[in-house]
Amino acid sequence: MVEGLCKRYGDHLAVDDVSFTLAPGASLAIVGESGSGKTTTVRMLVGLARPDGGTVRLDGRDRSARARSRAERLARAREIQMVFQDPYLSLDPRVTVSDCVDEVLRLHTPLDAAARRSRVAGLLDQVGLGEREAGALPRRLSGGQRQRVAIARALAVEPRVLILDEAVAALDVSIQAQILDLLATIRRESGIGYLFVTHDLSVVRHIADDVMVLRSGRVVEAGPVSRVLDNAEHPYTRLLLDSVPRRGWDPSLATASRRALD
Repeated sequence: MVEGLCKRYGDHLAVDDVSFTLAPGASLAIVGESGSGKTTTVRMLVGLARPDGGTVRLDGRDRSARARSRAERLARAREIQMVFQDPYLSLDPRVTVSDCVDEVLRLHTPLDAAARRSRVAGLLDQVGLGEREAGALPRRLSGGQRQRVAIARALAVEPRVLILDEAVAALDVSIQAQILDLLATIRRESGIGYLFVTHDLSVVRHIADDVMVLRSGRVVEAGPVSRVLDNAEHPYTRLLLDSVPRRGWDPSLATASRRALD
């Protein structure tokens, strides 16, 4: 549960009184244009930025305050994991895929080497990667394969929540579909909760149960995906919808929506 989350950078209020609840095993999409506060919000959830106000709770425990020990920091990391837009930047180019995932297991689990090898193989198989990819360096993989590695690494600690920050934005459309299908399968089988951060409303129906629309750091609309996308109430949400290319799309609608909003 997130209540009244705020973050200021100098005179700029990047996140302004953001609140939402993610039920166990649910999927919430956070949408908005660049600068809307999406990424700042999730960075506070994982501890990469400290909120200036508000609280972040998981199972009743407050994650907003500074962790008091290394053990507490590791425990928090296991609860919420994050997959970034560009997996190549988040993977060590000098480390093979299997060693990348094994490093997480060595840090967070008491498993011995043999048990870790088995766990690594299982995680890679879960995301559709095999022995060839396991021994490869990131530069030898496609963008979709690298994102699968990033997902396997995040799943290694069995988090309660997986944050996906524009996780398919850098991929070709056909690869996007494969990753979205993979994520849907993982959620169905594991019961993990998703926070899916995106500027692209066209993918929201495929990954989320609910959607929250941010503009200038504030929530302007939120609710079930079908209601928000089919019967948007806020002019900004309608602008985002009018901006999605589709059959018969008229870009002048987005221009008109922008003028009405301004």
